[in-house]
Amino acid sequence: MIKISKLAKKFKIENPKKLSEQDKKDPRLQGRFFHSVKNVQLYCEQGEVLGLLGPNGAGKTTTLRVLSTALQADEGSIFIGDTDVINNPVEARKKIGFLSGSTGLYGRLTGRENIAYFGRLNGMSDADISAKVEQLADQLDMHTFLDRRSENYSTGMKQKTSIARAVVHNPKVVVLDEPTTGLDIMAANTVIEFIKSLKAAGVPVIFSTHHLDEVSELCDKVAVIDYGETSFEGSVDEFKQQSNEGLHAAFMACLNRGEKQ
Repeated sequence: MIKISKLAKKFKIENPKKLSEQDKKDPRLQGRFFHSVKNVQLYCEQGEVLGLLGPNGAGKTTTLRVLSTALQADEGSIFIGDTDVINNPVEARKKIGFLSGSTGLYGRLTGRENIAYFGRLNGMSDADISAKVEQLADQLDMHTFLDRRSENYSTGMKQKTSIARAVVHNPKVVVLDEPTTGLDIMAANTVIEFIKSLKAAGVPVIFSTHHLDEVSELCDKVAVIDYGETSFEGSVDEFKQQSNEGLHAAFMACLNRGEKQ
């Protein structure tokens, strides 16, 4: 279970002159601070997949980075089961599998070595790591490149390796930031099938995406973030009911951006 309530995160603007015209018009800019996340709430139960939607710059990645403990929240609460993520980040980190927008692989290591390294960081034995790597290589179709140095990987190979690295320690929840962006159809389908396997295993998954067909295929719930606030949270069916003109129109109906400018 993942529960986020009244989450807020701001950043200090070090050089206001470097702000773009779009940033200057953003209502979240207040004095020397940019309030990237102002009031986000999400709930994802065991075995559910929640699709996180929103325009570029809405606050999705900041929300996921706070959830993953990479950033510290200014306000609000996050719980993974009974674990308080904000007040006990070290314990929470053991329960989270997080894929960021950047793969960040160690280029001189093979895919297997990258994955094994993270397994050891999470206290896994070599035997458990070896077994888990083989399982993930089967699921993510990685055997043809697993023992090559990752600096020569394609985008799809890097993404699969990063996903495997994120879940090698059997996390209680999985958080994926745009996991299929930049992937070809075959690689994207492999990632989608892997998310389905997590769901089947009862692991709650939150993933951000711009692909509404993925929401329709994968998700039980949808949350929309606009200008750092949750503007919609509900089931996929409730999301579809926001408009009778399809998913894109439903998404636009949840934004109401014109009212905030």
